[in-house]
Amino acid sequence: MKKYSRVFQYLKRYKSRISLYFLFILLSVIFSIVSVGMLMPFLDLIFKGNTGASELVKSTSNPVLKFVRDMLVDMMSSGSNGKLQALAIICILILLFIFLKNLFLYLSYYVLNPVKNEISNKLRAELYDKILRLPIGYFTEQRKGDLMSRITNDLAEVENSVVGTLEGWIRDPLTILIVLGSLLVLSPQLTLFLLVLLPVMGFIIGRISRSLKRQSQDVAIKYGQSVSILDETLGGLRVIKAFNIEDLLRKKFLDVNDSLLQTKNKISFRRDLASPLSEFLGVVIFAIILWFGGRLILKNEITLEASLFLTYLALFYNIITPAKSLSTSFSNMQKGSAAIGRIEEILQTPVTVDDNPSGKKISAFNDRIEFRNVTFAYDDLVILDNISLVIEKGKTIAVVGSSGAGKSTLADLIPRFHDVTAGELLIDGINIKDYSLHSLRSQMSIVTQEPILFNDSIANNIALGHDGTNREEIIHAAKIANAHDFIIQKEQGYDTNIGDRGSKLSGGERQRLTIARAVLKNPPILILDEATSSLDTESERLVQDAINNMMQNRTSIVIAHRLSTIRNADEIIVLQKGKIVERGNHDQLMIQNGFYKKLVEMQEVR
Repeated sequence: MKKYSRVFQYLKRYKSRISLYFLFILLSVIFSIVSVGMLMPFLDLIFKGNTGASELVKSTSNPVLKFVRDMLVDMMSSGSNGKLQALAIICILILLFIFLKNLFLYLSYYVLNPVKNEISNKLRAELYDKILRLPIGYFTEQRKGDLMSRITNDLAEVENSVVGTLEGWIRDPLTILIVLGSLLVLSPQLTLFLLVLLPVMGFIIGRISRSLKRQSQDVAIKYGQSVSILDETLGGLRVIKAFNIEDLLRKKFLDVNDSLLQTKNKISFRRDLASPLSEFLGVVIFAIILWFGGRLILKNEITLEASLFLTYLALFYNIITPAKSLSTSFSNMQKGSAAIGRIEEILQTPVTVDDNPSGKKISAFNDRIEFRNVTFAYDDLVILDNISLVIEKGKTIAVVGSSGAGKSTLADLIPRFHDVTAGELLIDGINIKDYSLHSLRSQMSIVTQEPILFNDSIANNIALGHDGTNREEIIHAAKIANAHDFIIQKEQGYDTNIGDRGSKLSGGERQRLTIARAVLKNPPILILDEATSSLDTESERLVQDAINNMMQNRTSIVIAHRLSTIRNADEIIVLQKGKIVERGNHDQLMIQNGFYKKLVEMQEVR
């Protein structure tokens, strides 16, 4: 049950409601058993008449049952009219007890259903919150489709298979125990014989349900693969059509989809077998009890009245429904345990870059950013090796090098997207780990090669993270980013919806919006990660002009692909295989006749 520990932790917060649910279920079960117990006086009345009146519940000490007994005895002793009145009373009592049973059953649902919904809601919120807190490096190792599958399909499976069967965890075992207790009072011999048969029934159902977890794990994996293929298809439709690989992608998706179908069918066959099998086994045991008990009665080996024996059988039959429900719940829990395991993998992933709750608040950048013997490694692969670098306030530092040299990683360390493996990264002489994450990142803006925009209006994308920003400030930022002219040409201007990921805009327009967003934030530190490398010449000029406007009076770290854009940088850092191999301004590096000069000459030739 360890795998369900998170659900149990949530349940602890609702002890009072669970206790109330337990009380309502207990009352519902009691009234259900009492209503069945009324068969005994009914049968005695029908088949024994006055003789049965004297035998009604002779041994009871319960004041309610004693009152019912005395009332029925008086009525049954007063002739045929009295018997009819007794029959009417019995029918009314059965109706009353059934009404009370269902009333308390409804009240139990009324109490428990909000708990189930809140547990599902908390689990969803906790999962989303954990995704926001996980470091960026985690997502580079995971398939986006698989993560989406865990958040959607697996979470829905937990809601339906585990949280959705919470009431069965209490109601069904409680019903079975109370009914067994009642049966033990009515006939110890038959009940002891019954207790030998029930474990056999549980063993058979358990064997069928045991394989559901493994198969459910296979379904979750294949579902994640199908979502990944769908995500790649939607994101790469231009390439797919240009290279005529529709058939290849179709076959890839259909193979996964067919495999998913086969595994889901296997799960359905086993899961759906649990309920009818449990009912059949229950009827088998019922028939065995009927034969065994009838045999004992016929041989006079036990003294059991016919009405009592029939009531015993009716009570036993009440075990079959909760047993069937419990077996279904157990099968669903086995199926849901695989989904819980996949969700727990995310929830239990350590947050390697977490906020410092007692961290200092950095309200302004005053002096310098310093890399002091910084090393960063990921899974034993060294990305940056012993980097020492000082970035003075107001300076522009450019970072160049071959692909995979560690340029983006170096920039990502400053806002703490990753934490250094060794050494220190300081801002104004204080280790950035000693600052609160929110205040640290509030001092920076980042413009990446791929513009990150949201399906919202242009104005809301520019004002992202700045609630209460007025339209004049948004327009001012857009003008600095050379975006105002194309925005006002849109039909709805700043209120134009840009579509999913800005799909309604060109690449240059999207990039200028991200620059406007950075301008509006107005940070002292600016990080530009190859912000113009994917643009055409005209767009690049407009974006570069916007970047030049934005960089004024700011400390800038520029990761450059096109070296012509960084000639005026105060210092150029050349990285190779995670090490600084050259440094200086453009003229100094050209004189050194080293790796930087080769890069410049290669681009000039092109």
